[in-house]
Amino acid sequence: MTLAATLPTPRAPSLETEGMSKIFGPLVALDDVSISVKAGSFHALLGENGAGKSTLVKCIMGFYRADKGRVRLNGAEVSVASPRDARSLGIGMVYQQFTLVPCLTAAENLVISRADAPAIIDWKREREKLAAFMDRMPFRVPLDKRVSALSAGEKQKLEILKLLYLEQRFLILDEPTSVLTPGEADEMLGLLGDMARAGEVTVLMISHKFREVKAFCDSFTVLRRGQLTGSGDAQGATVAEMSAMMIGDTEIRERAARAPRNDSQTVLELASLYADDAEGRPAIHALNLKVKAGEIVGIAGVSGNGQSALVEVLSGQRPLTDGRIFIHAKPFEPKRADFDRFKVFGLPEEPLKNAAVPRMSVAENIAFRSYDKPPITSLGWWLSPGPMRKKAEDLIARYRVKTTSPDSPIEALSGGNIQRAILARELSGDVDVLIVANPCFGLDFASVAEIRTQIMEQRNKGAAVLLVSEDLDEVLELSDRVAVMSGGSVTYVAPIAETDRATIGTYMAGH
Repeated sequence: MTLAATLPTPRAPSLETEGMSKIFGPLVALDDVSISVKAGSFHALLGENGAGKSTLVKCIMGFYRADKGRVRLNGAEVSVASPRDARSLGIGMVYQQFTLVPCLTAAENLVISRADAPAIIDWKREREKLAAFMDRMPFRVPLDKRVSALSAGEKQKLEILKLLYLEQRFLILDEPTSVLTPGEADEMLGLLGDMARAGEVTVLMISHKFREVKAFCDSFTVLRRGQLTGSGDAQGATVAEMSAMMIGDTEIRERAARAPRNDSQTVLELASLYADDAEGRPAIHALNLKVKAGEIVGIAGVSGNGQSALVEVLSGQRPLTDGRIFIHAKPFEPKRADFDRFKVFGLPEEPLKNAAVPRMSVAENIAFRSYDKPPITSLGWWLSPGPMRKKAEDLIARYRVKTTSPDSPIEALSGGNIQRAILARELSGDVDVLIVANPCFGLDFASVAEIRTQIMEQRNKGAAVLLVSEDLDEVLELSDRVAVMSGGSVTYVAPIAETDRATIGTYMAGH
């Protein structure tokens, strides 16, 4: 037995912030926030986009210096002026983006992460230490495998193992399950929960998934607009109570009910689609799928399995190398003329980047579908700004787009209002096919409810809806049928009433 294997396990610390405030110019990002995370607890940090969660953990980690307030570790005030200080105190963070070196093995990533990593590494000695370390860990990864060959779940586990290897015992996890299958997420969070209960680590997890908070966390804190709005027992509080703390008195639109549909007509058919990525490697491969009128087919999958490439193919941003797209059994080419002819509309992910011209006005962006049609155009080419502005004003009111003026640049709007503006443009006419990708990513509760309602209303009117989303809860809520993409192909299709989260997760994992 090696010395490393006989060393006592460092114990989990408690952490408090006291009166934490941070101001960026006119923006008060944090306003007198005090939170308490008990030693050995699994604590959820909740809040909508812009609530101050990231600012708070960056102050704890030393990326930001708070304007006011202090951090206490095990009851004693500590100075955290940089991430190096946080690391020396045993505070570590797993970020949404991986920080691993892809061309190195898992073992090499662990060893070079040490501040005392030698210039010349004695790999026999290091492997003995790593073997002893892994024997104490609740989960394993193949140490001799290059990171580039690891699955997303293995990479996330390696990020956590790296913190434990560096003896970081206060772990901050930023949306840690966004790249995992449901099974991987439950396994990882369950094992970390076991470590917390054993007093080996304390976990602070930023999350928007109430299911995970209720399943794995024992306490929670909620921020809204930079202020603390509540905290408590995660097992005792209801989802409705936590939601109310997050959104306050914001009016939430009632979700549209799913109307019964008996139409069995296939509207959209994807027939053996093939497409390559930017490096010429297969991005989608032999992909087949049909979507009927009045149906939402939700595509689930771990990020990077061809979903983005499929949306790009359907929107004309990526060429097909083989295969055909049919609408109402007629060939469809993703060009402006066919989008109009077949009444195909869409909301791509990151709409400011993929569906708008940021510096053009809201009115101009809304007019992209109709600028060459009466009443906006006359004599075949002459644009009339009056009718264009009037149409924009009508759609802004109907879709509740919050903007100071139709003439404001669309980039000045919030994320939710950009989504609403693009939806106003895409849904203002008759829709036969609607293609949406991650429509609610990063949006507040009110915008999520509004956009999901708009999608369901189009489905109820008879549109064939293809929903591509990395949020499995969104797919389960909206879909009539679910399809799973893995390795660039559709590997599983089932009516939503005949499947479950575990089965979907198994196919997402490639099994």
